[in-house]
Amino acid sequence: MLDLIILSLHFFICFLISLAIWCGSEDVDSHSSSTGGAEMEPDGLIFIGKEEDIKKSQRITAKINGREIVVFYHEGKFHALDSRCYHEGGPLCRGEIEDIDGQACIVCPWHKFKITLETGEGLYEGINPLEPSPTPKWQSKGVKQRIHKVTIDNGNVYVSPPDLSVSFDSDYFAEMYKNGGELAMGK
Repeated sequence: MLDLIILSLHFFICFLISLAIWCGSEDVDSHSSSTGGAEMEPDGLIFIGKEEDIKKSQRITAKINGREIVVFYHEGKFHALDSRCYHEGGPLCRGEIEDIDGQACIVCPWHKFKITLETGEGLYEGINPLEPSPTPKWQSKGVKQRIHKVTIDNGNVYVSPPDLSVSFDSDYFAEMYKNGGELAMGK
């Protein structure tokens, strides 16, 4: 009977944590700041923020036509991608950046999926069972996360609007989280 009570309490706590994550403020992470509405420039680029500000914070979230993106500054380069993980919509703006085989990757805080900042490829560690002594190696699942082109001009950071004629796995969650960063269920 005590096991049943403990199990019920565990599920209730997990439910409360899930509810807090889905309904909580999207700017809880101290690394991240947010720009309300991005401004479109005459050349079609969208102003994200000042270069120095993003370098200091190392990451910033912004919206492009309601789509939430995250811009990272890592090892001297800017990278922009959809802010929700292609796997289950985890908030990549709260993830840690790791070096995997010489590639900078964001690690989704929900399920630890690894995504390259440069290309949006999903990486996994696998083995070839046909090898005499198989050792795990990092391999690509292909491009799963939409990346966005970043342009720096006169100390300002701009992102090109996404080419929606090509689809990526992350598009599903980008659409679901369009309204205020919250899951738009039936809205």
